[in-house]
Amino acid sequence: MNRLSVCLITLNEQHNLPRALASLKSIADEIVVVDSGSTDRTSAIAREHGAAFFERGWTNYSEQKNFAAACAKNDWVFSMDADEELSSPLQTSLLEWKKHTPQFSVYEMARKTWYLGAWINHSGWYPDFQRRLYRRHAAQFSGMIHEALRFAGKPGRLSGDLYHYTVRSFAEHEQKVEQYATLAAQQMYAAGERSWRSAIWFATPWSWFQNYFLRGGFLDGYRGALISQMAARSVRIKYEKLGQLVRTAGKQDRE
Repeated sequence: MNRLSVCLITLNEQHNLPRALASLKSIADEIVVVDSGSTDRTSAIAREHGAAFFERGWTNYSEQKNFAAACAKNDWVFSMDADEELSSPLQTSLLEWKKHTPQFSVYEMARKTWYLGAWINHSGWYPDFQRRLYRRHAAQFSGMIHEALRFAGKPGRLSGDLYHYTVRSFAEHEQKVEQYATLAAQQMYAAGERSWRSAIWFATPWSWFQNYFLRGGFLDGYRGALISQMAARSVRIKYEKLGQLVRTAGKQDRE
């Protein structure tokens, strides 16, 4: 039997955390929660569900998740966000996986997102495979945003969806787009990217076209239209902010 530690990182997740933790009841041998300064009931909820609770000042997503894995007692880790939930089929897949010798060091599963009252089946948001189950000494997260596991070899795949409750309102979606676009611009600038003008004019409409038509956003109705619109907006804001960083640096160099 493979023993499994489920690791979550949190910040004021009292709304989402009970749902996430309840879905782990049958599969987790240990739950590790790493919190970055919650002021709500996140800590109490985690402890009520028997989780090992740790506090760590926020740095970035990858470092928080790697720290959580380092706190785990078991060799196998399932990394999960507080706004996610294991579907019943995914729970079954994990229970079956625990009974057999693993053939891979990393496993992925499809993630399905609940957005403004409905599941999204297209728009580039599904199946959205996520690599979350891994042998902790064989992989680790990297990247400031949209963090991903880095590892050698190919991943296995589990059946069943990982449910994702991404935002509760369109206003929250707008806020997240602004936040992630800012971080993306900073990361691009740090990596030496300086080209931004042409991207605003070409990458922005291409993003909308790609998500709405090529990835089937139109099949998700008005929600797909909103997703495509916000994806394009994220691209535009990202390059606008990169341009601001480039201009600010150039101004400082001239002074």
